[in-house]
Amino acid sequence: MNKFTTCTCLAACLLLATFTLNAQKITPSPSEIKAITPGWEGPRLPDGRPKVPLELLNRLANISLEEAWGVLRNEGYHSQYEGNWEVLHDDQVMVGRALTAQYWPSRPDMVDLIKKKGEAEGRIGNSNSWPIDVLSNGDIYVADSYGKIIDGTLIGDNLGNSIYAKSKKGVIFYGSSRDQEGLEKIDGFNAFVKGFDPSYIQNMMLGGINVPIRIGRAMVLPGDAILAKKGGIIFIPAHLVEKVVINAEFIALRDQFGHQRLREGTYTPGQIDTRWSDAIKADFLAWIDQNPDKLPMSRTELDAYLKARTW
Repeated sequence: MNKFTTCTCLAACLLLATFTLNAQKITPSPSEIKAITPGWEGPRLPDGRPKVPLELLNRLANISLEEAWGVLRNEGYHSQYEGNWEVLHDDQVMVGRALTAQYWPSRPDMVDLIKKKGEAEGRIGNSNSWPIDVLSNGDIYVADSYGKIIDGTLIGDNLGNSIYAKSKKGVIFYGSSRDQEGLEKIDGFNAFVKGFDPSYIQNMMLGGINVPIRIGRAMVLPGDAILAKKGGIIFIPAHLVEKVVINAEFIALRDQFGHQRLREGTYTPGQIDTRWSDAIKADFLAWIDQNPDKLPMSRTELDAYLKARTW
């Protein structure tokens, strides 16, 4: 085991010990959330989650799942996608920051403990409403409810209205929801779930808010950026969002230029579908100067990206 691996293991053990010692809390402290998202160097929300700018999230909405997935795989992140969802509005894209929640099967002694924790922290109502109480604009409520469909419905249309009022987004549940018709009436709200069911939530308990969770085959941390489309969901570590967005935007821009030049007969497919010559690169940059309206990123962002890219 090398020095880096040893340090990483020690950090993971210390972090686990921190969560264990602070088991009396429903939500980790801001410093604990910062400890599990060290790659993010930008601003943070009051609860400690990375605050990916809304402007960057809006740009993320124009990117394909495959483009985002490809960048993450190249960075070594192989467990950030989950598919096969029932989507409330499959013609709508949902992007936002993850506010995570972990649910467990009920166990009486733990239910009592969780209730006491909640009372001590000033939380009110049933525990499945507690994550909703702390949502902010741009958040997506992401819950691991272990795939429970019958009696696993985390929300109905009442809670759905509250979620949208706070976040202007929607939900992703590895489980179920009820009141599908009522939820469809909430303009702008979307839901990605594993099923809809008319039953009420029963024999389930909240385990924690803003903790690491598993959503199917994906690993999700609080503050991850989310790209949710009818083809599935990509959970993007906050520190990689800008790279994902700019890389995808550049590829789209490069394709626009290449398609136009192919239609014009300026270059052959063989010239466009391989590493570009210096002459084509210069033509591309001149084309950008002539068509600034086609640039999805700032010129400063593009120049910085091109310096680090092998064409």
